[in-house]
Amino acid sequence: MKVFLNVGGGSKTTSIPNHYLGWRHDLLDIDPQVKPDILCDGREINKLRSESYNSVYCSHNLEHYYDHDTYKVVKGFLHVLKKDGFINIIVPNIFQAVNYAISNNLDIDDSLGNISFKDVIYGYGKQIETSNNDFYAHKTGFTAKSLKKLVLECGFMYPVTSYGLLEIKIYAFKQKPSEELKIMLNLKDDDF
Repeated sequence: MKVFLNVGGGSKTTSIPNHYLGWRHDLLDIDPQVKPDILCDGREINKLRSESYNSVYCSHNLEHYYDHDTYKVVKGFLHVLKKDGFINIIVPNIFQAVNYAISNNLDIDDSLGNISFKDVIYGYGKQIETSNNDFYAHKTGFTAKSLKKLVLECGFMYPVTSYGLLEIKIYAFKQKPSEELKIMLNLKDDDF
């Protein structure tokens, strides 16, 4: 059975991409209240057993580390991945958020749907306040270019970026992805 590590996912009830259906789901989180499978700070993933996961999924978590610590986290992803493994990272798109705010003459507290512009930049204020945990605050931000640079500098290859609403999604691989993996992730040769 394939297995993926969900870094900072908060809960196994949070929706995950369909390509992980049928896989074993190991949740890693720093917050003991969410009862993760692995209680661990993302900066210490390199202490886990090497080459033990087919994928690492990290959705809206990488921005919660200081910029210099993101390298430790992503290098930890590389450490735990099997040779044919891949990462699936989703982060807020700071470039898109700022452009949207400027184009729509928004102030920092103005709404972007169910969150504010400030929430995209600094973290979801209500969650930070009610949890009383500042590890929910955003400590860095990404553009597609900076995220791609980070994964390449940490040893990944063949990064593929795409965009959602105010977010950047990236896949990157330890080695050239197989045809089976490209089909599973709906990737084409010209994506690389």
